[in-house]
Order: sequence, then C-alpha cells, then structure tokens
Amino acid sequence: MSNSRVLASATVRAVKKKLVPSRAALTLTPSAVLKIKEILSKNTDFAGLKVGVQQRGCNGLSYTLNYAKDKEKMDEEVIQDGVRIFIDRKAQLTLLGTEMDYVENKLSSEFVFNNPNIKGTCGCGESFSV
Repeated sequence: MSNSRVLASATVRAVKKKLVPSRAALTLTPSAVLKIKEILSKNTDFAGLKVGVQQRGCNGLSYTLNYAKDKEKMDEEVIQDGVRIFIDRKAQLTLLGTEMDYVENKLSSEFVFNNPNIKGTCGCGESFSV
C-alpha cells in the first residue's frame, strides 16, 4: 500500500523538441526545485513527491502529484538539487525526456510538464495522449 496523499494535478504541454539523452527520467527547472523544496519544508513527514498517471479527461491520461514517504519497489527515483521525485512505474514511459517546471502568474500557479512524447492534449491542458 502506498504511503502518499494527493498533492495536486498538473498541466501538460506538448513540446516540439528533440529528445536529449539523459540519465534522469525527468528533469526539473530551478523554479520547480524551489517550489518542491518549499512544499516539502512544510511537510517534513515526506521524503519527496511522487508523479503518477491516471486515466482522466478527454484525451485519456493525466499526471498526478502526491506526497511520498519512500520509494516503492517499481518506482524510478530522480534526485536533483536536493529534491527527490519518485515516478510511478505506470508513468515512467510517458515522462522520458520531460521537463517539470513551476509557473506562477496573476491568475494561477501550477506545475507544468513540458513533454516531447505527447501526441495530443485537450484544450485545457489537463489530459494528454501518447
């Protein structure tokens, strides 16, 4: 059983860029690193955040973010700048080459997954297909 609780859903953007070979399954922007550190500083019971995928929306899939106490058996672990992200095995292939960003403006603040693997998104950017 998972030791996590739901944190948020996230926006997905299809990007047209070439996949760059990397050791990390997911890369984080400096803005995402700062926000994750801030979130985890307020919730010291958790070791990091877990990215998952679920069937949802008009395009089929949606990313989820949860608090995580530890790495589960089949999770991929990404450690960047002192931040730990656990990737659920179901989300691993959909995230290859993806950049996780945190964007804040006057109307919203959210994590954004800039994903070159996406073939289509819904109008609101909540769901995607690969």
